[in-house]
Amino acid sequence: MAQDASVHVASPRQTFNFNSDWRMHHGELQGASAPRFDDAGWQAVVLPNAFNEKEAFARDIREHSTGITWYRKRFTLPADAPGKALLEFEGVRQAAEVWVNGTQVVLSENGAMAFGADITAALRAGENVVAVRIDNSWTYKERATGSPFQWNDRNFNVNYGGITKNVRLHLTGPTYQTLPLWSGLGTTGQYVWADGFDLPTRSATVHAQSEVRNEAGAPRTLTLRAELRDRDGTLRATFDSAPQVVGAGATATLAAQQQVADLTWWSWGHGYLYTVTTTLLDGDRPIDSVDVVTGFRKLDFGQGMVQLNGRTIQMHGYAQRSSNEWPAVGVSIPPWISDFSNQLMVDSGGNLVRWMHITPSKQDVESADRVGLLQAMPAGDAERDPDGRRWELRTELMRDAIIYNRNNPSVVFWEGGNESISEAHMAELKAIRDRYDPHGGRAIGSREMLDSTIAEYGGEMLYINKSGDIPMWSMEYSRDESARAYQDNWTPPFHQDAPDYNRNGDSQAAEDVRRWWEYYRVRPGTGTRVSSGGVNIIWSDSNTHFRGDNNYRRSGEVDAVRLPKPSFFAHQVMWNGWVDPAPGTYIVGHWNYAPGVVKPQMVVSTGERVELFLNGRSLGLGERSNGFLFTWPDVVWNGGVLEAVATHADGAVTRHTVETTGAPAALKLTPHTSPRGLVLDGADIALVDVEVVDDAGRRVPVADNMIRWTVEGPAEWRGGIAQGDSSGKPRAAEAVQPENIPGTTSHPGTAREEDNFILSPNLPVEGGINRVLVRAGTGSGTVRLTAIADGMAPVTIELPTAQPEAASAGLSRDFPERHQTASLSRGPTPNGPSFTPTRTTHQPVAVSAADNAGEVGFAHDDNELTRWSSTGTPDGAVISFDFGKPVLLSEVDLKLVGWRTRAYPLRFELDGRTIWEGDTERTLGYANVAFPPAQGRVLRIVQTAPVADRDAFGQIVELATARQAGDTGANEVPPGWNLGIVEADFHGPAGAW
Repeated sequence: MAQDASVHVASPRQTFNFNSDWRMHHGELQGASAPRFDDAGWQAVVLPNAFNEKEAFARDIREHSTGITWYRKRFTLPADAPGKALLEFEGVRQAAEVWVNGTQVVLSENGAMAFGADITAALRAGENVVAVRIDNSWTYKERATGSPFQWNDRNFNVNYGGITKNVRLHLTGPTYQTLPLWSGLGTTGQYVWADGFDLPTRSATVHAQSEVRNEAGAPRTLTLRAELRDRDGTLRATFDSAPQVVGAGATATLAAQQQVADLTWWSWGHGYLYTVTTTLLDGDRPIDSVDVVTGFRKLDFGQGMVQLNGRTIQMHGYAQRSSNEWPAVGVSIPPWISDFSNQLMVDSGGNLVRWMHITPSKQDVESADRVGLLQAMPAGDAERDPDGRRWELRTELMRDAIIYNRNNPSVVFWEGGNESISEAHMAELKAIRDRYDPHGGRAIGSREMLDSTIAEYGGEMLYINKSGDIPMWSMEYSRDESARAYQDNWTPPFHQDAPDYNRNGDSQAAEDVRRWWEYYRVRPGTGTRVSSGGVNIIWSDSNTHFRGDNNYRRSGEVDAVRLPKPSFFAHQVMWNGWVDPAPGTYIVGHWNYAPGVVKPQMVVSTGERVELFLNGRSLGLGERSNGFLFTWPDVVWNGGVLEAVATHADGAVTRHTVETTGAPAALKLTPHTSPRGLVLDGADIALVDVEVVDDAGRRVPVADNMIRWTVEGPAEWRGGIAQGDSSGKPRAAEAVQPENIPGTTSHPGTAREEDNFILSPNLPVEGGINRVLVRAGTGSGTVRLTAIADGMAPVTIELPTAQPEAASAGLSRDFPERHQTASLSRGPTPNGPSFTPTRTTHQPVAVSAADNAGEVGFAHDDNELTRWSSTGTPDGAVISFDFGKPVLLSEVDLKLVGWRTRAYPLRFELDGRTIWEGDTERTLGYANVAFPPAQGRVLRIVQTAPVADRDAFGQIVELATARQAGDTGANEVPPGWNLGIVEADFHGPAGAW
């Protein structure tokens, strides 16, 4: 949509959907690029399409099929074609060689980004043939240099091979606005931005610039006209550039701008978008018109915080694999499903998605625009900072990604790497940003980069960072896994945490609360150095980098078909706010158990206290931990209604109930389709939920019935996903727990050889529900799905269907994304502050210690890669902070060397009197020490006993070295009488000095 022919201003330019009427063959064939090659026996496909899509979630990504795949298509240009023809490929995997009528027109090798091809000279009258040869080998190397591509990685980047993204054909006259496709075309297209924001009056200066190429035989005097239309199509402003002479064969940039009032800002959960039409005028005659769909928002970065439209927003969301795949279809999904998934992120309270390792599809980028989801966008890497040609490939990909996506308002961060990079490399990437996106308001940075003077944001992978300067947010945290089928220790299939990170759903929800609490307690409003948040890895279960039971990763807050797990609802409570959350309460789990069960019960709430009631009888107040988690240790199950009643600081009351259901009685089917229904274009997909319900129509949360499916009509079964193997083979005997309960797992890897019911027409519900996919066929007819389960009546659903706009000679004007509407679910950016200050920070004016006196400033320098430490004696394990005048202290935040493994025995002395003594907590960042408010000038921190190492977080680290994991300093400062402080922050009550 960023460069299509305008639907508002008529001009000779035409844009066509080029996805239909392809043929595909997997395997090398000699002569397949020739126009007359016989492809009659090849498989008919509609793009996007991966030849190995059926392997998605059925097998380990390291076993995904590779090799050569050919695609061919025939098309005829319309009679009124204006003369210039450009092909746009949104992306392939891995390398594509493209021929038109036997002439090679482009070679693309990066496997991650869009590229273009000028096919004008290769065209002929009548029918034309495009042939594309794809190589998705894991070992593919750049032809010219022999260099591999760092992001073509078996661990992180699933290998769905083929033309896996959309293709467009653009037809223009000889003088035209270019496409934002550097690779293949060397052009930059349009660039639209706003500045000069006046937030109270909702006004800003809107800028529109466009690169213009004149391939006519003579100079032309051209004017660029920009027209701004709101989401309803109402024309809001028209503004022109000065006329400019563009010489024959020359390329020039034309620009226009105007102050516009009464704008609606793009915001979190408020995907308000405008259309900016840029038209080339030759005199008064439009010769080329392009629509850019974009939004306007003001971004500011500083004091450790991110501000969106003048309001501080703490980052909370998900680190999601850029493949964003679905079972049995991989990345080949229609735009409405991108919106469906991304809207769920917003609904869960997520405001940021950090795509991982490679640039996401344009479809997902535009979808985030529509739903109001901020994005952190990488170019391409795996991990580590390469050099030579491998680094150059990364810079080229970053250039392409910025040019292609700089008009998308949801892109907030350009990510330079999934691992720290050198300052020289960071400077290179920043220069690329400054050249191609100098006005977008976006920050560029990289993972870690904690002491960089160039990066504009940073943050480690697992640990909590604070800053008083550039924002620091965690790039991925809470990495534990749980399958949706494993609800708790009392619900079949029983699954206790083994090892700690291989969890059940209730346990994962509690862990997610524990992990978020460490970021929340050092949020904006808690001092002059704060955390700007973090993103949980991952959003949806992914076919990459697993370590639990299965051959896919189950860290998602939703499963692979986007059905929520308990942690989804836990986040929905904790994240329902820009910084401070709104009142909310959620009971973790269900209330269908066997008589005699005694279990701990958990509630997630933003309240100050939570009382639990069973059938109206109070079970007392929950024990509060980690800010949001309330626990009752031994609740005796009785059927009925369990209700949590939370009282909040402002007196508000929130409630949540769960109830015991009856036995399974019936099946219930619920369809999800595009706004048009299931479009019979050969590419659209419908989702259908099946629930097992009781006589009252309530989902039975412990049902695991096997469902048998049939499909009638022009649709293809793609199925769903569930724990197990469609062949019915049992899991390994050694994995069964001592109770010998079938299907139980007790260690990672138990189910690595199972097919997870991919493509099976029979699969079970899990927790009483499952979801299946059907892909549209072509032609016409009625699509019916029937679900059958033993002991219940069959249920049939008829899907609403629609016909696409008819294609002609291989070309279509039907673009599915144009039928998607933007979501305004959270409303405009709220007025007023997003947080209430909770503490006042006091800055020491002097720091002193007997040991390493020259390094004491490192204990309080806002640089988490420096530290002060003593030298191993009891007398030296002392440091003093002088505030220059009496201050009121009540809390100290300490990032201590070895913070994950060491609990330090300390004593705090304020002007010689002890105000606190005890052991600090082991954390993933800052240990918080709170004590009754005390006034004094000099705070002395004394280590009172030797310290020992003990990892409090089990196998949380997946990486090989301390540096990759975010060095805690424990490998350089030994335990014992070594007091090591990375950063110390000192606080008093809010407003107290």
